[in-house]
Amino acid sequence: MTHDIDKEDGHLPDAVRWELRALRKDVAPQADLWPSIAARIAATPQVAPAPQRKAWQPIASLAAAASLALAIGIAWQVRPVSPSDVPAASSTQPRIIAREAEAMTLEYQAALKEIDAYAPQPAKAAPELKVLDRSAAQIRTALTRDPDARFLLDRLQRTYTRRLELTQRLARTSLAS
Repeated sequence: MTHDIDKEDGHLPDAVRWELRALRKDVAPQADLWPSIAARIAATPQVAPAPQRKAWQPIASLAAAASLALAIGIAWQVRPVSPSDVPAASSTQPRIIAREAEAMTLEYQAALKEIDAYAPQPAKAAPELKVLDRSAAQIRTALTRDPDARFLLDRLQRTYTRRLELTQRLARTSLAS
């Protein structure tokens, strides 16, 4: 028997709805399934599996620690200087920026050593890393010529940050593959 849907409002006719209700029958399961499920759960050893660490997690935590050490060192070097600490502003300023650049470079090199100890850089990444290293060397050279240039110190920090980020990314991908 076929029935058409009411074209005006899209509802089924009453006869069809009653026929559909008559088709539904609730059937109880023949046996209670829960006792067998509970027995299998009780028989299974309840030992939680040890969490598996991904291969890149140790390097990521070391890289994060190295980045934090670099940030703390930079913040310590850039801290405000009280007037009593500065005997002559004109002669001290270049020394402060030079010390900041030197400290930043030392911390950057220490961070790179930590990362390289866990994941040597792949040869295919060498061009990008060399470009960043060359840029950092040029900025340090410019700082020796113009020790008052604060913007050069900021540029050096950004270059080191990019180099560390790229090194971390490459270390994670080399450990994952």
